[in-house]
Amino acid sequence: MKNNSKFRLAILISLLIVTPLGFAIKFYNGPYDWWLNNCVAGVLYEIFWCMIIVFIIPNVPVFWIALAVFFITCSLEFLQLWHPPFLELIRSTFIGRSLIGTSFTYRDFPYYIIGCFIAWLWIKLLK
Repeated sequence: MKNNSKFRLAILISLLIVTPLGFAIKFYNGPYDWWLNNCVAGVLYEIFWCMIIVFIIPNVPVFWIALAVFFITCSLEFLQLWHPPFLELIRSTFIGRSLIGTSFTYRDFPYYIIGCFIAWLWIKLLK
């Protein structure tokens, strides 16, 4: 039990690093801002969700969490091709845009893979 609480604390500290870094990169203006805002932010988005799930249910194998996060975010990417009024209403808010995005691009998929791999490695190292 003590080991599990140390692990969850390490995940929480990681989340306290990844979350503000993700927002900072998403809103960065400067050299390479398009790449950072749109690509690197996707990597951090994957890491964030993997860590949230591991924090909530720490005993699930990290590989399965990373795989699930990858498939869910890929599904959300495809969902961006659909624009019914209820989704447009959600996307009109900051939280909605941050969580489900606004426009589909196949270029996000490699960054999702990279993010899930980094999350898997990071969490394995914390264990």
